[in-house]
Amino acid sequence: MAAAPDLRTILATDCGSTTTKAILIEQRDGEYRLVCRGEAPTTVEAPAEDVTRGVLNAVGEIEDLTRRKFIRDDTIWKPRDGENGCDAYIGTSSAGGGLQMMVAGVVKNMTAESAQRAALGAGAIVIDTLATNDGRASHQRIERIRSMRPDMIIVSGGTDGGTIRHVVEMAEIIAAADPKPRFGQGFQLPVIFAGNNQAQGEIRRILGQRTALYVTENLRPQLERENLGPARDRIHDLFLEHVMKQAPGYGKLMTWTTVPLMPTPGAVGLIMQLIAQRERIQVVGVDIGGATTDVFSVFRADPRDPAAPTVFNRTVSANLGMSYSIFNVVAEATFANVVRWVPLELDERDIRDRIRNKMIRPTTIPQTLDELMIEQALCREALRLAFIQHKEMAVGLKGVQQQRTMAEALDQQLSGRSLVDLMTLDMIVGSGGVLSHSPRRVQAALMMLDGFQPEGFTELTVDSIFMMPQLGVLSTVHEPAALQVFNKDCLIRLGWSIAPRSAGRVRDGQPCFTVEFRSPGRAERHEVRFGELRLVPHAAGERATVTALPARGFDVGAGPGQPVTRELSGGVVGLILDGRGRPIALPTEPAARVRKLAGWNRALDVYPESQ
Repeated sequence: MAAAPDLRTILATDCGSTTTKAILIEQRDGEYRLVCRGEAPTTVEAPAEDVTRGVLNAVGEIEDLTRRKFIRDDTIWKPRDGENGCDAYIGTSSAGGGLQMMVAGVVKNMTAESAQRAALGAGAIVIDTLATNDGRASHQRIERIRSMRPDMIIVSGGTDGGTIRHVVEMAEIIAAADPKPRFGQGFQLPVIFAGNNQAQGEIRRILGQRTALYVTENLRPQLERENLGPARDRIHDLFLEHVMKQAPGYGKLMTWTTVPLMPTPGAVGLIMQLIAQRERIQVVGVDIGGATTDVFSVFRADPRDPAAPTVFNRTVSANLGMSYSIFNVVAEATFANVVRWVPLELDERDIRDRIRNKMIRPTTIPQTLDELMIEQALCREALRLAFIQHKEMAVGLKGVQQQRTMAEALDQQLSGRSLVDLMTLDMIVGSGGVLSHSPRRVQAALMMLDGFQPEGFTELTVDSIFMMPQLGVLSTVHEPAALQVFNKDCLIRLGWSIAPRSAGRVRDGQPCFTVEFRSPGRAERHEVRFGELRLVPHAAGERATVTALPARGFDVGAGPGQPVTRELSGGVVGLILDGRGRPIALPTEPAARVRKLAGWNRALDVYPESQ
C-alpha cells in the first residue's frame, strides 16, 4: 500500500489475552517516533464481554499522558482534526486464545508439515496435526476433532495430478466429526482445502454442505516446491470473517481500523521478515510469554548460497511459558536442567519450593535476588526447549526425490535438514517480560546466549516494550514509519557475541581465540581461554573493527583456525567474548557448578548485588 504523505499521527493497539496495549506514533522533525504508550486489562470476557472497552481504556491512558483527545463518541477519533484524533488506527489481537487451528495432511512429515507451516506463519496456534500415518484410528481422529473445537481446519495432501484417495479419506473423517466452531453458534466451521487440485470436486461433495469450505492453491503442488502464500492469505481472511467477528466486540472494533486486524504472531512475523529483507540478515526472534513461547526465524533456503531466497518459519510452544506454563517447563526440561543454571548454594528442596510457589501464584514477579536467579534459570530452559522445537520444524522440504549426481547428492542431504544455522545467524531479537523487563540488560543478553547458544558473530537485541505486533501491521500501511520506529524506539541493541565452535573435546583453560578490537582512539587485544566469558566495553553507536583469530581446532565462521574480521556497532551491554564451547557444559558437582556460574556472572557483571 502506498504511504500517505500526510500520515502524521498513528494510533495502534494490540489486544492480548490479559492486557491491551496502545501506542501513539507521530512524525516529528521529519521522522516517525514513539510518543507514548498506554495499557489496560483486555475485556473480551465477562463482565464486559466487549473488547473495545479495553481498547478505549488503553487509548484513554494515552489521552491522559498527552492531554489530547483520541476518542470521540465512544470510538477512535479519525481522521485527525488539528491536534486531536489520528490519521490512522491499526490493531492486532491474540485475545480469546488467538487463532486455534487443526491441520490435516496425508503424510505427517510432508503435506501435514507444510500445512502446519502455513498455519503457524499466519499467526495460528496449531492444537493438533492429523495425518493418515499418525498412528490413530479413524474414530480417534473423529473424537479428537470434536473435543478440540478448533476455530479453523486446513486440509492438504497429494501433489497436483496425483492420487486423491488418501486426502478424500481425510475429508470424510472431518465430515463424520461434524465439527462446530468455538465462537458463533449456528455458524459453520471454516475449512480450507489446499491439496491436490484433482481432488477439489470430491472435497466439495464431502465437505461443502457440512462446513464453510474454501478451496485454494495446493500447498505442495510438487514434491520439490512449497506454496504457502495463498493458504496463509486465506487463513488471515477467514480469521477476520469467521473468528474475530464472532468474538465479543470484535465486529465493532473491525469497523474502526484503517486496515484489517491481524493476529499478533502474524504481525510479528511481518516485521521480522521486513527487517531481514531490508538489512539482508538472518534473524531469530522469540516472544516468551506467560503461557506460550513463539520462535520466529528467517534463514536462506540454501545455506551455501548467499543469494538464495529466504524462508520464514514460526513455531509456537503452547506449553512453555513463564507463568501459567511454568510447571511444563520444569516437567519437560527436568529439574536437574533447570537448577544447573542457578548460581546459588541453596538446598535443592528450597529451590523446588520456590518453583512450586511460582506454580501456585503464576502471575507473581520475583521479589528477591534469589527468586530472580531461579526465574531466569527457568527462562533459559524454556528458550532452549522452544528453540529445539523450532529447529525441528524449520527444515527443508522432506520427501523430495532427486537424482544422485555429485552436486545433487549434497542437495539431498539438505532435504529435511534444519534451515537454522547458528554459525550464519546474524541477529537474535528477544521479547516478553522476562527478557524485555529484566532488571539489567546484560541479564537478557546472557539468557539468550545460554538458551540459543549462537556461534560465530551474533548481535543480541531486545524489543523494549513489545511493540513489534503494532509495527508489523503498520508496515502494511506505512513501511518507512514502521522501520524508523523499530530501529529508534523498539529495538534495543545489547551488543555482539563472538562464540567459536570447537571440532572436538577441549579442556578448560586451553587457548580458544583472540580478539583484536580497533576503534578511534582504541586498540586492544583480548585472549580468551576455553570455559571463559569476557566483556569488552563497546558503547551503543560506537563503530569498531573486530578480528577474531580462533586457535587450532576452533571455528568462528570461516573454517577451523581461520580469522574473521567484522565491522561492528556497539550496544548497551558491549561485546561478549564467549569461550564456553557448544553445547555449554557445566560441572555436575554442585559447588564446582556454582563457582563456574559465579565466575561467568562476575565477568559480565550480571548480578552486582551478589558479588
